[in-house]
Amino acid sequence: MTDHALLIRQLGPADRDTYFQLRLRGLKAHPESFGQSYADALAKGPAQHDAMLQGSRAAEGDFLLGAYASSETPLIGIVGLVRQQRDKERHKAAVVGMYVAPEATGRGVGRALLNELLARAARIDGLHQIQLLVASRNDAARGLYESLGFRKYGCEVAALNVDGVFHDADLMARFM
Repeated sequence: MTDHALLIRQLGPADRDTYFQLRLRGLKAHPESFGQSYADALAKGPAQHDAMLQGSRAAEGDFLLGAYASSETPLIGIVGLVRQQRDKERHKAAVVGMYVAPEATGRGVGRALLNELLARAARIDGLHQIQLLVASRNDAARGLYESLGFRKYGCEVAALNVDGVFHDADLMARFM
């Protein structure tokens, strides 16, 4: 599977349940990689994503993307962009919820999702910086981010507490 064979598109309200199920898989498999816990996601349910899935703020920098092997196949990867809302911080947005299903890892899905996210971000007026957090021990993800121009600018020690185990997170940014 290559970038060219993949279908990357903005997710909408009709994608709510498949998006939520894939997100739950990510939260369960890699709790150290997400701020939200599996239990919290279940308690809040899929409706917590409705505003993003409506897409009404996509042009301003709030959207969710999904990856498919083809138009007839299930969702295999997800990523979102959330723009800061305060006036002094509107030049920044954050990559959120990046996850690729295990059956699709190592086949360019994450790169394709991020390439599309960055292409869309480049068209957003006034957006100059994309930030993200990555688990400090996740070398594969950090390598992907670095290959796309993200640079580490700090480390949040004990960023997440997963069942009493603390996980550090690297802070990374890419300037547009």
